[in-house]
Amino acid sequence: MKPTVVLVHGAFAESASWNGVIRRLHATGHRVIAAHNPLRSLDSDAAAVSELLASIRGPIVLAGHSYGGSVITNAARDSAGVEALVYVAGLAPDTGESAPDLIDKFPGATLGKHVYEVPLADGTADAYIHQNAYHQHFCADLSAEQAALDAATQRPFNTAAFNGKSGEPAWKTIPSWFIYPELDLAIPAQTFRFMAQRAGSRSVVEVPGASHALPSSRPDAVADCIFAAAAAI
Repeated sequence: MKPTVVLVHGAFAESASWNGVIRRLHATGHRVIAAHNPLRSLDSDAAAVSELLASIRGPIVLAGHSYGGSVITNAARDSAGVEALVYVAGLAPDTGESAPDLIDKFPGATLGKHVYEVPLADGTADAYIHQNAYHQHFCADLSAEQAALDAATQRPFNTAAFNGKSGEPAWKTIPSWFIYPELDLAIPAQTFRFMAQRAGSRSVVEVPGASHALPSSRPDAVADCIFAAAAAI
């Protein structure tokens, strides 16, 4: 029985960002679910994904991109079905760590300088990437046309999610695979290497010349990483 693959998108993105990966997984007979990630708070986002996982029978490969990595780190903690975690340019926080703790751990991230906030009535704010900076700092290896579409349709990232602190990480008990871009301007490459080593990752792949938008720009490499995780179950 092939495992179900559950894909969790990150900040400023949506489930459709996985479409290229999904096509390749479908071609090999995998059932795939691109989960809705609300991007409201780390606890509530992880709870939403955890509820989805509880509805799935059989083994699961759980993959997260960017902030989606923080979500799967927490969502899989109490899910008996998840047998592999795949971090796709994904954050893998330890207990008490937030996204800023990891992004600022090493130099190289420039995306944060091009984000603006829309204040909300509850005291939080929704963050967006300035559209004129989206291509260069988020998805430099996509076409200008695709980058413009993605910039216009980007999902807002709430500050409560960005600053949320992780609970006990699932990667301490579930095997992990890491794939990350060489030229990521949202999260430094050195941060990915640090997280992968700390998690005792089964495999660590750096994609030459790739941007942060790895699921969209390099779907073959991402699918291959997921295949490797699925084959190990």
